[in-house]
Amino acid sequence: MKIACPQSFHGSRIGGRRENNIQYEISNMPIENIIEMVAGLLTKITTTNDMQHEHLHRQMPLADSSEPISPQTSSVLAFHGKNVPSITILSYLNRINKYCPTSYEVFLSLLVYFDRMTEKLNLSHFFVVDSFNIHRLVIAGVTCASKFFSDIFYTNSRYAKVGGLPLPELNHLELQFLLLNDFRLSVPVEELEAYGTMLVEFYAREVADHANSLQDTRRFQQSTGAQQNSAIIAEIVIP
Repeated sequence: MKIACPQSFHGSRIGGRRENNIQYEISNMPIENIIEMVAGLLTKITTTNDMQHEHLHRQMPLADSSEPISPQTSSVLAFHGKNVPSITILSYLNRINKYCPTSYEVFLSLLVYFDRMTEKLNLSHFFVVDSFNIHRLVIAGVTCASKFFSDIFYTNSRYAKVGGLPLPELNHLELQFLLLNDFRLSVPVEELEAYGTMLVEFYAREVADHANSLQDTRRFQQSTGAQQNSAIIAEIVIP
């Protein structure tokens, strides 16, 4: 398995070795919670990659370049936007679930597909999941996964409208997504459950780290406040 580090989806992948054999029944969790956890992981990955691989945004091959572009590179570049969308990953996923509701497998499978794409393209320096491509990767992935996992899915025109893309562009992205995954959308139940467990563990660590950070901030503020109060008292007492 391959997830759980910020460097995921470039060089290393999402999966990582787990520290225990605990398995969480993610299928019993509310879909909103799963979306929040997936968004949290993708946000951390994209934020980290934005900082670590900023130079890649300046070195993308130009469409009119005389140098030939490989099919894989062309597929990767299809997802790279000129600007970063203003909508957050969490809001984007919630919007998709609101207007194109689907099963938890669809959102969780995105992590599996992104890992597979990274593994396939690990020799390419152009594939980095970042703020410039994550939204297109998500809507293309949801479009593909919904048709595979769900008995009920929507037309591409609906996915395009919800995702904020022209229909021809989404059709193109759907094909590129399938190509980058070798048209292999099947995910074994055991693999999906393992990703779900690692996702829960990741989010639990994030929540714990955030809580510890808040405690450290409070301690610092209390310490600073106590020092200031002592100084004020000293000024009052000392003639």
